[in-house]
Amino acid sequence: MAEELLVYVLMIVVAGVLSLILCLFSYVKLTNAPGASQYMIVTLFSAVFSFSYALELTSNTLKEIKFWLGIEYLVMPFLPAFILLMCFEYAGHKIRKPFLYVLFGIPMITVFTHHTNELHHLYYLTVELRKDTPFPIVDFEYGPFFYVHSLYLFLCFSISIMILLLQLNKSLFRFKLQILMMVAGLLVPIIASHFYLNNLSPYGIDLGPVSMSAAFILHGVALFSFQMFNVVPIARENVFESMLEGIVVLNQQGAIVDYNKAILQVMPMLNSFSIGKQIEDILGEEKELAEIIRHGEESDYERVENSLHIYYQVRFSPVLGRNSSNVGTIITFVNITEKVEMQKRLYQLASYDGLTQIYNRTHFMEQSVNKLAAILEQEGHASLIMFDIDHFKHINDTYGHEAGDIVLTNVASLARNSLDPQDIIGRYGGEEFVILLLGKDMKEAFEIANTIRERISKNVANLDGKTIYVTSSFGISQIELTQPKQKEAMKIAIREADHALYAAKNMGRNNVQIFKKRVQTV
Repeated sequence: MAEELLVYVLMIVVAGVLSLILCLFSYVKLTNAPGASQYMIVTLFSAVFSFSYALELTSNTLKEIKFWLGIEYLVMPFLPAFILLMCFEYAGHKIRKPFLYVLFGIPMITVFTHHTNELHHLYYLTVELRKDTPFPIVDFEYGPFFYVHSLYLFLCFSISIMILLLQLNKSLFRFKLQILMMVAGLLVPIIASHFYLNNLSPYGIDLGPVSMSAAFILHGVALFSFQMFNVVPIARENVFESMLEGIVVLNQQGAIVDYNKAILQVMPMLNSFSIGKQIEDILGEEKELAEIIRHGEESDYERVENSLHIYYQVRFSPVLGRNSSNVGTIITFVNITEKVEMQKRLYQLASYDGLTQIYNRTHFMEQSVNKLAAILEQEGHASLIMFDIDHFKHINDTYGHEAGDIVLTNVASLARNSLDPQDIIGRYGGEEFVILLLGKDMKEAFEIANTIRERISKNVANLDGKTIYVTSSFGISQIELTQPKQKEAMKIAIREADHALYAAKNMGRNNVQIFKKRVQTV
């Protein structure tokens, strides 16, 4: 074997071995990556092509060369198809069956045409040995279908490059590097083919196998190096960016690794320059959110923007690396505004009287006990007012229930507007109301009750041109703040205020009475 030829044969054999190693590597390491299965096939086919071409170069007769050329053409025509499929899957595009028929139909025709060339000479017009080389090298005069296959190869590679380049604008910087590596890998064999087809390669030797191996190294690095969650960048764009939940990914040091577009609703300050920076530095004045992230525990977060309240549930998930080690954190923001608003509405329905929009009896009692427990430590005062509307049944019977509802609503509104913010009022039942006055003794309670009574008596309700006047009767009691029996104290105070209310009724209605304990004598 000529010394010059030995160098090229060794290069091609090394390329074949390298392709075979990349095939095995992809089988072990890249099984979950989009495009990996096609990558495995093209590296295997490239290895077969390389070894066959090395044997072709070492052949001494035209017959032997044609034999190995036939082996090469069992795999080589399919390389462009699988490379194109790899790029399609890498980019997250689905392929329809009609396209697959065309994609693999042309290579199959190429294989058939090549192996039956002696019958029609459509692929090669002539196949001879060159006379200007120190070792046997085949020389071809190409037929029409050779140019069809060459055009097919060029189109497959061109479409593959276009598919990848169209993803650049959608990708973050580090993923753009990955795409450019894929594109570079596709350009290498195109350049090598140019030199071979234009007789620019030394002795007319096809360095395509060597260029393919170099391309596969770039593709392998691209598929493996920048993977995240077993999804390469284009698949990331289709999945990660389409998620409705806002997501930000941090490394172990709390630096931002990645984020999707939805997170900008929560963190509008994020941009491409935020990658690599500490999340706390980016959040700035968002102290509450920074504190939630610092603790790393699931919690709710309320964001107010333009008087609009938006509620999120913040979730934390670990990013596991090799050996199940924690290499970062995924923070997910789930919009729960609709759920929170629904809970508020349900709470409103469960806690408030539907007609008067003040506390119902159950919620009034719960709130009263809680408030009494709070003022117990301050040793303050608390009083209770119970009142009802005089002759309310007569109003319903005379004017109808619609008039009764109007009267109830007006009375509740008058009473509520006469109270301080810390005081609470509830509808105890029917036309009866109850008020808890915090920090007020019996004298102050009497003054408030009398003010409400006067306002009610001066207020009128109108229905269908009819004027309705109402009055009300009040009973007042002092609440004994004895720890830890606030609930029992409320029951006693209500019972005593009720007695005082009946006393007001017995005294002609439209007045205020204070409960007075009887002193027992022996």
